[in-house]
Amino acid sequence: MIQQPIFLFISGAEIMFVLFIVVMVFGADKVPDIARGLGKGIKEIKNATNDIKQEITKTADKSGLDTSVTKDVQEQLKQVKDDLEDFTGSVRRKM
Repeated sequence: MIQQPIFLFISGAEIMFVLFIVVMVFGADKVPDIARGLGKGIKEIKNATNDIKQEITKTADKSGLDTSVTKDVQEQLKQVKDDLEDFTGSVRRKM
């Protein structure tokens, strides 16, 4: 049985259908402009979230709060992720 890759619970055929509708509604010449605008918007959101994280970290450091807990949790999550990737990698090779 061959499984199709699913991105955000949407199959490839559904993605193609949505892209077809976008091209029909906006026209082929407007699609790159729309994609460029979306990219800029996502970049702005990413920059804003990074700024907020930095401000929270600065405030926590100034207040004397212990921020090492979050670093420990991130290290633990990274370790679990690496272990999971090692396991799934060996399973994938056996298939």
